[in-house]
Amino acid sequence: MTSETETGGVTGTQDKDYNLIWYVEACLNNALRLESYIQDAERAKDTEVADLFRKAQADSRKGAELGKKLLRARLNGG
Repeated sequence: MTSETETGGVTGTQDKDYNLIWYVEACLNNALRLESYIQDAERAKDTEVADLFRKAQADSRKGAELGKKLLRARLNGG
Protein backbone atom coordinates (compact mmCIF):
# COMPACT_ATOMS: atom_id res chain seq x y z
CA MET A 1 0.00 0.00 0.00
CA THR A 2 1.34 3.43 -0.86
CA SER A 3 0.41 6.80 0.48
CA GLU A 4 -1.22 7.48 -2.89
CA THR A 5 -3.83 4.78 -2.34
CA GLU A 6 -4.78 5.05 1.34
CA THR A 7 -7.83 7.26 1.72
CA GLY A 8 -9.26 5.82 4.89
CA GLY A 9 -10.05 2.29 3.80
CA VAL A 10 -7.72 0.80 6.38
CA THR A 11 -8.34 3.20 9.28
CA GLY A 12 -11.91 4.20 8.55
CA THR A 13 -10.82 7.83 8.74
CA GLN A 14 -9.81 9.85 5.70
CA ASP A 15 -6.10 10.57 5.52
CA LYS A 16 -6.47 14.34 5.92
CA ASP A 17 -8.49 13.91 9.11
CA TYR A 18 -6.25 11.15 10.43
CA ASN A 19 -3.20 13.31 9.75
CA LEU A 20 -4.72 16.20 11.70
CA ILE A 21 -5.54 13.87 14.59
CA TRP A 22 -1.97 12.56 14.56
CA TYR A 23 -0.57 16.10 14.45
CA VAL A 24 -2.62 17.24 17.46
CA GLU A 25 -1.61 14.15 19.42
CA ALA A 26 2.07 14.66 18.54
CA CYS A 27 1.93 18.31 19.64
CA LEU A 28 0.29 17.41 22.95
CA ASN A 29 2.79 14.60 23.60
CA ASN A 30 5.62 16.98 22.86
CA ALA A 31 4.22 19.55 25.32
CA LEU A 32 4.05 16.85 28.00
CA ARG A 33 7.59 15.62 27.32
CA LEU A 34 8.95 19.15 27.39
CA GLU A 35 7.52 19.63 30.88
CA SER A 36 9.99 17.00 32.13
CA TYR A 37 12.82 18.68 30.26
CA ILE A 38 11.90 22.05 31.77
CA GLN A 39 11.96 20.56 35.26
CA ASP A 40 15.33 18.93 34.57
CA ALA A 41 16.77 22.25 33.40
CA GLU A 42 15.34 24.07 36.41
CA ARG A 43 16.86 21.53 38.80
CA ALA A 44 20.19 22.13 37.09
CA LYS A 45 19.59 25.90 37.40
CA ASP A 46 20.01 26.25 33.63
CA THR A 47 17.54 29.02 32.86
CA GLU A 48 18.69 29.35 29.26
CA VAL A 49 17.74 25.76 28.46
CA ALA A 50 14.56 25.95 30.56
CA ASP A 51 13.49 29.06 28.63
CA LEU A 52 14.16 27.32 25.31
CA PHE A 53 12.03 24.36 26.35
CA ARG A 54 9.26 26.67 27.59
CA LYS A 55 9.17 28.36 24.20
CA ALA A 56 9.09 24.99 22.45
CA GLN A 57 6.30 23.87 24.79
CA ALA A 58 4.28 27.00 24.04
CA ASP A 59 4.76 26.37 20.31
CA SER A 60 3.60 22.77 20.73
CA ARG A 61 0.52 23.91 22.64
CA LYS A 62 -0.22 26.49 19.95
CA GLY A 63 0.15 23.85 17.24
CA ALA A 64 -2.22 21.56 19.11
CA GLU A 65 -4.82 24.30 19.48
CA LEU A 66 -4.59 25.26 15.82
CA GLY A 67 -4.84 21.62 14.80
CA LYS A 68 -7.87 21.05 17.06
CA LYS A 69 -9.59 24.11 15.65
CA LEU A 70 -9.00 23.00 12.08
CA LEU A 71 -9.99 19.41 12.82
CA ARG A 72 -13.17 20.57 14.55
CA ALA A 73 -14.11 22.69 11.53
CA ARG A 74 -13.37 19.85 9.10
CA LEU A 75 -15.33 17.26 11.05
CA ASN A 76 -18.28 19.63 11.38
CA GLY A 77 -18.31 20.08 7.61
CA GLY A 78 -16.84 23.56 7.61
